[in-house]
Formats: sequence, C-alpha cells, structure tokens
Amino acid sequence: MASTLVSGVMMGTYEFKKASGDVVKNLSEAKVDEEYAVKGIETDDEDMKDFLFTLGCYEGEKVTVISVLAENYVISVKDARYSIDSELARAIIV
Repeated sequence: MASTLVSGVMMGTYEFKKASGDVVKNLSEAKVDEEYAVKGIETDDEDMKDFLFTLGCYEGEKVTVISVLAENYVISVKDARYSIDSELARAIIV
C-alpha cells in the first residue's frame, strides 16, 4: 500500500494519502474489509499501548476492520478477531 505523509506533523498527528487518493488517519476512519499497515500507536496512555501490543497491534503489523457497529470495531490482527472501542481505534495510526 503506497502512502505519502500529507500533514499534521506539527500537531503530533499523522495523515497518510493512499495511492487511490483516500486519506486515512487512524483506524476509526478506515474502510471495512481493507487491510492496512499499522504506522504507530498515538496515545499518552501506557496501559492502552500495552493492551494494543498484547493484541499484536504494533508498527508494521497488518490490521483489517471487519465491521463497525455504533462505537465498536471488530478488527482482525494476526488471524485473530477483537472488538475494540472507538478510543482504541483512534489511537491506531494506519
């Protein structure tokens, strides 16, 4: 997946522009059934970082949003499925 850094470096956020022209900033903005590479975890909460790491969600790993229902996201990481809330989804930069 070709990505180009677009903006937000000064704000501490990252936006990546895909070859298709779509801009994806974090997992909460990702399309369902499309695989993304994790670019990083953006949170000051060390417990949240540790939790995501235990799920196998860290830089370089592939993640797919399987479904979204209300504020809950079912994701696939390393051939396992997890349900995460929107706060966790926003912390995962893709």
